[in-house]
Amino acid sequence: MAEAPRFPFVHVDVEADDADTVSGELFELGAMGVEERDATTLVKAAVSGRVTLVAAFADRVTAEAAVAALDASLAPRIEEIVGDEWRDEWKKHFKPFALCADIVIRPPWEAYEGPPVAHLLELEPGRAFGTGLHETTSLVASVLSEHRAELSGKAVLDVGGGSGILALVALVFGAARARAIDNDPDVVPVARENAERNGLGGKLEVDTTPLGELSEIYPVVVANIEAGVLERLAPALVRAVAPGGLLVLSGILVPQGDRVREAFGGLALEARPEKGEWIALALRKK
Repeated sequence: MAEAPRFPFVHVDVEADDADTVSGELFELGAMGVEERDATTLVKAAVSGRVTLVAAFADRVTAEAAVAALDASLAPRIEEIVGDEWRDEWKKHFKPFALCADIVIRPPWEAYEGPPVAHLLELEPGRAFGTGLHETTSLVASVLSEHRAELSGKAVLDVGGGSGILALVALVFGAARARAIDNDPDVVPVARENAERNGLGGKLEVDTTPLGELSEIYPVVVANIEAGVLERLAPALVRAVAPGGLLVLSGILVPQGDRVREAFGGLALEARPEKGEWIALALRKK
């Protein structure tokens, strides 16, 4: 029998204020995605009061090189997921929950037995980041809920789409079509499968095209990424928004809000909702 595939992840423990900086460093070292774990997430941080960053790498060699390059005080270590262990681990914890007004998320292996809800989305995260349980995802979903009239019949771009959850939220709130892009090719089939299982496969396009190479502009763009990445992507994100369009940013700790806002200074601020330690920015292109 063929040996089960092994997927390397680099784990580091940081103070909350340093999470964005270290996440950016992990991306520079070749990470394909970085998950943040704290006291509010499905899987908790390894050290109480700190944030555990979990960075996915394409192979063991790249992961080992990243560990060697990181500050030893961060306690960098490699943990591997073997075969379907990733999926099985999520199954232990992932239960149906309310993402925002009118939307409940449930995994395929759990029945929803709560009160009637307008939209029930079935989501399998697989190896993709994005179950919806993190406050940053909930913030974006709530902003989209408040702008559902604007979404109606429009095209939406989800930058850093992961499991496809925010693109699917936009679609159930009335968007005509959505495109999700991510730098991790492993998430592409996950997002496509999630669209199919919710009857939205014909409306969602998923690929790994870099943001800067997109030629189309969109009336609504969402990006739930780390603050430092948002700042670096600011010019490309602004170009992707159609005139008069809406840009929703998340993955931003409250103290980072002003700094990220400055990076998008040419856009008007419409809302700045907070949840726990996190904020989202709803910006309007003139």
